[in-house]
Amino acid sequence: MTQTYTVERSVHIDGPRQEVYDRIVDLHRWESWSPYEELDPNMSKTYSGAESGVGAAYAWSGNMKAGTGSMEITEATVPERIVLDLAFTKPFKSGSEVTFAIAEADGGSDVTWTTSGPTNWFTKILSVFSTPDKVMDKMMGKAFEQGLASLKAEVEAA
Repeated sequence: MTQTYTVERSVHIDGPRQEVYDRIVDLHRWESWSPYEELDPNMSKTYSGAESGVGAAYAWSGNMKAGTGSMEITEATVPERIVLDLAFTKPFKSGSEVTFAIAEADGGSDVTWTTSGPTNWFTKILSVFSTPDKVMDKMMGKAFEQGLASLKAEVEAA
């Protein structure tokens, strides 16, 4: 049986869902808010497919922190949901599904960033004394919080 993990963080943003959606559905705009963009200032990036929305793709190759991988938007429901297929090839092969859910709430937007997927051998080793969810949460949770805080600041400043 394959073990899986899920990491999730949420934030309330005082801004319309469309403003949030537009910053996520256009992969070119991730440079301004994604915490992963800061891992390697010399990271090589390639955009392909659609300009934004379903079919928009992004590939990168960077240092050990950034790794090598790609992501593609597989679902985009304006202005409430964006789903991406995420694949890493280095430092470890892994794949996951990334979902951004944007709900209207209290005159603004509640944004939830979720990543889930099967564990790889590295995660299984780290999970000997914990659960895959806890291991991956420790690895990714703070980055999600940082990214959502940056997204919040960007939307609220607009």
